[in-house]
Amino acid sequence: MQSLDLAVIGNCTYAGLLDSRARLVWACMPRFDGNPVFCDLLRPVEPIGFYEIELEDFESSEQRYLPNTAIVETTLRARSGHALKIQDFAPRFKRHGRLARPLTLVRRLIPVSGSPHIRIRLRPAGNYGAVRPEVTRGSNHLRYVLPDHVLRLTTNASVSFVIEETPFLLNRPLDLILGPDDAIERDIAELSREFFERTEDYWREWVRYIALPFEWQNEVIRAAITLKLCEVEETGAVVAAITTSIPEADGTARNWDYRFCWLRDAYFVIRALNRLGITRTMEEYLNYILNVVAASLDGTLQPVFGIQMETEITEREIDTLQGYRDHRPVRAGNKAYIQTQNDVYGTVILACAQAFFDERIDLRGDESLFRVLERVGQAAARFYDKEDAGIWELRGTERVHTFSVLMCWAACDRLARIAHRLGLENRAWLWQARADNIRETIEREAWNEEKQSYVSAFGGSEIDAALLLMHEISYCDPLEPRFIGTVAAVERELRRGDHVFRYVETDDFGAPENAFNVCTFWYIDALAALGRRQEARRLFENMLASCNPMGLLSEDLDPKTGELWGNFPQTYSMVGLITSAMRLSRPWEDAF
Repeated sequence: MQSLDLAVIGNCTYAGLLDSRARLVWACMPRFDGNPVFCDLLRPVEPIGFYEIELEDFESSEQRYLPNTAIVETTLRARSGHALKIQDFAPRFKRHGRLARPLTLVRRLIPVSGSPHIRIRLRPAGNYGAVRPEVTRGSNHLRYVLPDHVLRLTTNASVSFVIEETPFLLNRPLDLILGPDDAIERDIAELSREFFERTEDYWREWVRYIALPFEWQNEVIRAAITLKLCEVEETGAVVAAITTSIPEADGTARNWDYRFCWLRDAYFVIRALNRLGITRTMEEYLNYILNVVAASLDGTLQPVFGIQMETEITEREIDTLQGYRDHRPVRAGNKAYIQTQNDVYGTVILACAQAFFDERIDLRGDESLFRVLERVGQAAARFYDKEDAGIWELRGTERVHTFSVLMCWAACDRLARIAHRLGLENRAWLWQARADNIRETIEREAWNEEKQSYVSAFGGSEIDAALLLMHEISYCDPLEPRFIGTVAAVERELRRGDHVFRYVETDDFGAPENAFNVCTFWYIDALAALGRRQEARRLFENMLASCNPMGLLSEDLDPKTGELWGNFPQTYSMVGLITSAMRLSRPWEDAF
């Protein structure tokens, strides 16, 4: 049965997913949000869309990341004792002062014991699993011609064995380089080895500069590398996940395409990476977001954009893919781009505020940039008390969502702080007055006296987990009675065992069935802020145990079975892991 026990590989040009046997089941090429050349994860009608090394008489597999890298090593073992290693990676390294990240997958096959008998099956697909490629061959390569892309496999294995899927004896190391339709003139084994060594060196050097917590270092490293692999480095966009249509729960139609850049999600990603000292990704995203803002003359913003800042990402259903465990519909595109989500104004200004206060980055905040951001602030002040779809992107209901209002408050509050730093005291006074006005509205309209809690929408009675972020955005001290009461309400209404739902009220798809992983991390952080550290640490360790064998998390989790659901790997979830680890870890000083 299909599962999310998957490993992610990539190089910030593309990303792919391997199952526990090193079968490539998902990869979109040449774009993160384009055709999944490998789409087996969503079960195409035809037996195509995968790339595997099949071991005869297979018995078991072991899989790991090489330490501090994005290189996956899978060992396949046969019942007869024969075994081989498969090393999979996307090349990423510095060359001639520039970063090389070709649209290439390298597979190295290494015999380990005995005489492994293997078969190479490479079956890319076009048009979301609808089209088989035209295949042509050369002396040491195969060309796979798809409607919008051409792949070339260059190898020192027998080309005939590959094209015919003929079983053969692996009695020496072999290399397979799958990439663009460019001729490779060098020795394949030599090039594969060079790519491997340089990529391994790159990632280990990258990790050396992470400001790690004392505890849970391996888990944080894996989360940080995973977040980096969700960046489209060419533009600075950060995708919410690399998959589409993995359902949020068994039997649900909550299947969405997350291969786009939500400004909210991306802010949380760069905020987490910034805490680890990974400032380059933050700066690349700031350039992306400033381009988005510059295109809006009145400051209004949609919540999600394409990876190249496309403003239209029309949602459609795909009938050539049967879906993860036969869950339909399979979707490409996301209708959320036409929604109103007013929290976006706060996330944009919170992200850009870094340019005014962080001396490490080259992008400098000045009065000119401040004036551009004021357009966004004007939109926040204009729309803060208007109905929207909210952080959870409700498709059938619009209300004045408290979290959206809170983020509009954050937009005005941060503009006041920026203006003060720039010495623009008149503007600081104006923006502080607007923030104070929004705060008064929140305290009056979002507080429920009967529940002794803030509620998810003005005048309502429901609770949602985004309220746990009130102290994170510095709206309140975590020890204020109203925040303590809100945490108690989340515990009472949204906690199921050791996990937290985002909300439990019925929406246009029914009642949510699974916990939302980042909400559990938000709850853990709130407990820590309230001084309940031992309880928070226990719940955090439980979340680490909920990761798949490669240390990764999807969006959702069944609190009864512990099974992962939802798009994968989910940046929100990996952010939550990093943030909670940083908050809960013992200080380095305690170790010595």
